[in-house]
Amino acid sequence: MAETPSGPLAGVRVVELAGIGPGPFAAMLLADLGADVVRVDRPGGAGLAIDPAYDVTNRNKRSVLVDLKAEDGRGAAAVLALAERADILIEGYRPQVAERLGVGPGDCLARNPRLVYGRMTGWGQDGPLAQRAGHDISYIAVTGALGMIGRPEEAPAVPANLLGDYAGGSLYLVIGVLAGLQHARATGEGQVVDAAIVDGTAHLTAMIHGMMAAGGWQDRRGSNLLDGACPFYGTYETADGEYMAVGALEKQFYAEFTERLGLGDLADARAHLADHINRAEQGTPTVITRNGVPVAAVVPIEDFEALEEAADVLLARGAEAVLAEGGPTVTMAELLADLFAEGTEESA
Repeated sequence: MAETPSGPLAGVRVVELAGIGPGPFAAMLLADLGADVVRVDRPGGAGLAIDPAYDVTNRNKRSVLVDLKAEDGRGAAAVLALAERADILIEGYRPQVAERLGVGPGDCLARNPRLVYGRMTGWGQDGPLAQRAGHDISYIAVTGALGMIGRPEEAPAVPANLLGDYAGGSLYLVIGVLAGLQHARATGEGQVVDAAIVDGTAHLTAMIHGMMAAGGWQDRRGSNLLDGACPFYGTYETADGEYMAVGALEKQFYAEFTERLGLGDLADARAHLADHINRAEQGTPTVITRNGVPVAAVVPIEDFEALEEAADVLLARGAEAVLAEGGPTVTMAELLADLFAEGTEESA
């Protein structure tokens, strides 16, 4: 005897037109929350799909095999029959493909005006790139999100397909269809949700854009608080050749972290960062010496570019100097990382 579905979406009926990547993951999330999900599989399966026995995105779903390309139209009729009884339908075809197959939003909403029709694409349903092929890495590249990840002077690091397909795609689709479901239940009117990975991923960078506008983020990899530039927020190799992640952002965690590493004498260095960052924002970048190692203020990106164009000035170790016009192109983040590394070697 089948178990009665439970969860906040129990009783919600979802039709998923099988695809790859963000669509199946979005339907899995709805199923995990208790929705009754029927996956419409195509003969031969979706491209790039793994063995269904190992595909966890199929969990909590039922499946039916339908040939939407059948000339007799029976496949489209079967999907429309499912859509007529559904609350949500999800598809991840290229723009206009669902329409050509006879299961587009117009056809489905004509049968069920309360239906929430969720569409998952990379570039969106219209626009100059709508018909262009692409994958996760293509979409996150043009949003600026990919360019933020990785070490300076190296190629951007590829975050698998987690950032675009799942964060910028699946999660935004789920939010959209659930908002549409709320609207449909309140008004009796269905919705078409156009979820584009490029839009969702760009939206994920909202905080970074705000920090850049406020002068608190530089548009360069490995130069900021949360991108590995600071020694208290990054990854380090351990003695066994593996890596550990460090996220000692708050002062109390940083103090505990440095104390346990035997670097307690460096803990107070963080207290001086704000003063020098403030000086940089006021147009007076400085270099100070902490424990014999210079620490430079992070200057606004416009000032940094100007410094790069100026003559290179060598900074002697331990120098207590103030950056004059045309001073060295060195950042506080780089010197702090060096400081932390040297301190670790001395305590080893």
